[in-house]
Amino acid sequence: MAGPLQIGKFLQWAARSLMEACRSPWQVPTTFPNSTGDVLLQFAGVWYITAIASNCSIFLKMKDGMKSSTAIISFLPEGDLAVKLLWPQMDKCHKFELLLQQSGQAGHYMGAQDKRDLRVMETDYSHYAVLHEAHHNEAEPSTALQLLTREQDVSPQLLQKFTQLIPTMGLTKDMLAILPKSDQCLRDSS
Repeated sequence: MAGPLQIGKFLQWAARSLMEACRSPWQVPTTFPNSTGDVLLQFAGVWYITAIASNCSIFLKMKDGMKSSTAIISFLPEGDLAVKLLWPQMDKCHKFELLLQQSGQAGHYMGAQDKRDLRVMETDYSHYAVLHEAHHNEAEPSTALQLLTREQDVSPQLLQKFTQLIPTMGLTKDMLAILPKSDQCLRDSS
């Protein structure tokens, strides 16, 4: 008969095994540092948001009319993430700025004011990045996946890889918007 210590060790092993089995194949890259440096400079710069999947009710209402947006990413000296977003809507270019603090884990940033949790799930730094974003709003918590690319065109292979990730994050493919190219905010991205 197994004692309490053996049962406890078995439960820990089982929980660890389950977590490993359920882990998404897209993880925070191990080469993404948690401090400033050359790799952070490689990630900084202009990115285009070319596809989004989200369960946010506002996004779901607007997704069919959305266009590719621009994210200008930079890092502060202490390693915090600054993002300038340029969203084309109607005939205007809307600008938003976010400041996210590093969490202590590579590729993980948090916004205290808007209860935002952002993770860089995968990137090759020069062509694409996949971001997972969670909003812990009490009224309506939401999850989003974003595909960022350095060019507005996205390859079919990369888009397929991104769409395969959607169900692993608890989202459905009807929550996906592949954003058409737009040059509306390009002049504001410099």
